Amino acid sequence: MKNLIILISSCTALFFSGVAAHAADGAKKGGDGLPDPGVVFVKGQTAIVITDPQIDFLSPDGVAWALVGKSVTKNGTVENIEKLMKIAGEKDILLVISPHFYAPQDLTFKHGGALEHAMHGIKMFESDERLDQAGFKPSTGPDFMPQYKKYINNGKTAVANPHKVYGPDTNDTVLQLRKRNVSKIILAGMSANLCTESHLREFMEQGFEVLVVKDATAAAQLPGMDGYAAAMTNVRMIANGVRTTEEVLVQINKEL
Repeated sequence: MKNLIILISSCTALFFSGVAAHAADGAKKGGDGLPDPGVVFVKGQTAIVITDPQIDFLSPDGVAWALVGKSVTKNGTVENIEKLMKIAGEKDILLVISPHFYAPQDLTFKHGGALEHAMHGIKMFESDERLDQAGFKPSTGPDFMPQYKKYINNGKTAVANPHKVYGPDTNDTVLQLRKRNVSKIILAGMSANLCTESHLREFMEQGFEVLVVKDATAAAQLPGMDGYAAAMTNVRMIANGVRTTEEVLVQINKEL
C-alpha cells in the first residue's frame, strides 16, 4: 500500500510538472499562462468560416443593434469580417457562411432557451419566405450585409443551410468542410458567445484545428453580463489559437 501511494504521488507530481511546463511555455507566447498552439495554415486544407454576417447583427438597422452595437463598433467587426472575406477571394481560400434564419414553420417551435425566446420576441432573422424557395428578402434583417454580397455571391463561397439555434449541429457546415478536405478553420462572425463559440466547440469536437479572430466578432453587452468578455475567456481556453484580424492577414500572406 505504501509503495502504491508513493507511485500515485509520483505520477501526480509528474502530471502537474508537465502542465506547469506547458503553461510556462504558453506564458512566453501569450502572457496568460496558457499554451498557445496556434494553427499552421495549409493551402487547400484551410477555410474561413463566418457565422451570421447578417443585417440583424451587424447593422444599426438590425433588431439586435441595441444589444451588440457597442461591441461591434469597438471591435471594428463589420470591417474586419470584410477583410477576411476579401483575402479569401484573393488567396483562393474556401469561404463558408453559416447563416441564422427562421422560416415561418420554425415559429411554431414549442420550447427554447432564453436567447431563443428573445430573438423570436424581436423577430430576429425572421422572414415570411423559405430560404430554399426564394432566398432572403433584400435589405431585411436576415439578409447578408450589402458590402459582403460580392464575396458571398461569387460562385465560389459555400453558404451552408441555416442553423436554427447556435451551433453547426443543425446545418451542413461540417459537411461542406469535410467534402472539401478542410482540417483548419479561421473562425469569425456573430455573435461571439453564442453562434461563434458554439461553432468553435463543435468544430473542436469534430477534430478540426480552429483559430478564432477576436476582433472579427462581437457580442451583446447587458447590465452585469458581457457576452464578449465571456466568449474571449472560453475561446482562449478551447481554440487552438486566438488572433486579431491583422495578425491573421499577416499569417495568411506568409503561409497561403
